[in-house]
Amino acid sequence: MMRRPPRALRTSPTPTTWVSADLLSGQVRPGSGVAVAHHLPRASARAVERRLRVAIGALCLIGIGIGGYLTFVHYADLRVLCVSGGGCETVQSSRYAQLAGVPVAALGLAGYIAILLSVATRRDIGRLAGFGLALVGCLFSAYLTYREIFTIKAICQWCLASALLMTLLAILTTIRVVRVEPQPARLAPATRTLRRSRP
Repeated sequence: MMRRPPRALRTSPTPTTWVSADLLSGQVRPGSGVAVAHHLPRASARAVERRLRVAIGALCLIGIGIGGYLTFVHYADLRVLCVSGGGCETVQSSRYAQLAGVPVAALGLAGYIAILLSVATRRDIGRLAGFGLALVGCLFSAYLTYREIFTIKAICQWCLASALLMTLLAILTTIRVVRVEPQPARLAPATRTLRRSRP
């Protein structure tokens, strides 16, 4: 007597797993030709994306606070609050504190705001924009740190904090770009029809 082809049965909503009903009942042995498809739930990928966006956003808010403070101090012609013995004042008054007449602090402020806006979208354009901005900011911060140590001979605590933030942002935005979300797998058809005759 001929048996019908094995039926597909969805066993659980998460993770999504499709198997043969006869395989569950023990009538079909694994490796007998019945295809079984598995894929990891996309909920975990969305959770990772959400945590990355929250972390990037938090770092950007801290950077906006630092950049906003230094920009305000520059245009208000105030003395920078510093705990490193006047090193911040020395750095802020040097020629490296401006780029083409624009305060470096203002450029950093704009960069943090732009990176924060990039996490507003989950699309690739937002990820790539955030990565590019963070990478440029990280490299520029490394250059300024080099100038502080070897040229100006003074250390600014605010600049070092900003450089650390940009380094962390470069790492997180890189992870956000290279991370690959798992795609749902389609149910593969059975490779052959099982036949079984009653005794």
